Amino acid sequence: MLIGIVGKANVGKSTFFNSATELTAQAANYPFTTINSNFGVAYVRQNCVCTEFGVQDSPVHSMCIEGNRFIPINLIDIPGLVPGAHLGKGLGNKFLDDARQADALIHIVDASGSTDSDGKLISPGTGDPISDVRFVEEEFDRWLASVVKRDWNKVSREAENQAQKLEQMLVKRLSGLAIRPGHIANALDETGLYNKKAVLWTQDDIFNFCKIIRLKSKPIVLAANKADLPTVDKNIIAIKQTGRDVIVCASEAENLLRRAAKKGAIHYLPGDNSFNIKRGAELNDKQKKALSMVSNIISKYGSTGVQGVINYVCFKLLNLIVVYTVEDEFKLLDKKGNILPDARLLPLGATAKDLAYMIHADLVKGFLYAIDVRTKQRLSAEYKLKNNDVIKIVSATSRG
Repeated sequence: MLIGIVGKANVGKSTFFNSATELTAQAANYPFTTINSNFGVAYVRQNCVCTEFGVQDSPVHSMCIEGNRFIPINLIDIPGLVPGAHLGKGLGNKFLDDARQADALIHIVDASGSTDSDGKLISPGTGDPISDVRFVEEEFDRWLASVVKRDWNKVSREAENQAQKLEQMLVKRLSGLAIRPGHIANALDETGLYNKKAVLWTQDDIFNFCKIIRLKSKPIVLAANKADLPTVDKNIIAIKQTGRDVIVCASEAENLLRRAAKKGAIHYLPGDNSFNIKRGAELNDKQKKALSMVSNIISKYGSTGVQGVINYVCFKLLNLIVVYTVEDEFKLLDKKGNILPDARLLPLGATAKDLAYMIHADLVKGFLYAIDVRTKQRLSAEYKLKNNDVIKIVSATSRG
């Protein structure tokens, strides 16, 4: 699973990336600070089942802090877009080639209106975030259309002569873009193109098809960033009125909180709606003022929004669920004695057999049944997993 961070140049993508991953990708107030994509790991936050079972868990691939399970997910910070990116302008080819890998996108928008269409700094409040939202989406759609249109007349005629189904031809054409056959089938249905011969498709048909493909295969949430600046209120209202999924975000504030927590000055977990300065923490006037400003932001918006964006992508856009796996259904242990060692993200509708495959392909070969740890009931391979299930897989074949 890979989440892409996209947007025009100089809107705070790398700052968001750093705050979500606690890495230090270069960030500065000029376009194209990010030239090559940065990869990192962020964490989805959910209440851990350890509190339900009354145990002190010992996660292996995730973290549990004060009853909150933080589960890793991959992020990619992609170079900024400028108008004409689909034609190769700026770092357009690099952007679009990297973005194709993503399963979902976080579109960082400068809600303060302090950058122009090329990412250059302008007076706060004079930029147009709504225009930025539309142009990034349109650039992506036009890039997809360019992929589909390549040798379209020739390919569509060959497909018709060989009696190849339209859907099969498009699946082949869009392979490598993390676009599944189901996305293509849905787009053909919604555009009414299922029964229209490919040789008769117009330029508008192709563009409309690609727009639906983008919506289906690369769902987007808007992160209305720079919410700590004074010119955001009007723009945030306007962005929300577009009908898109929007979360208000202050990446700089999140960065500050995570640094302060790491140094032991405050108590704060990503996604909390408050923080506490620890007794005995030595803070200078500048640090106190900065924390006071962050406190005002959290009071206004409920949080900094960074963790909320990550959670929204995983649980709302991608419809993921969390499933815990153990090897001892009574003591909740793995073979090494770790308690509730693994929390895994799976798509809604995943089965017990899908879970076995995720753990290790060898388990699927000898799959016998699964066990619901709560009820101790046996579950078939086709059992559809539920969020917060705790499962043991029983197989005649051990892991390789």
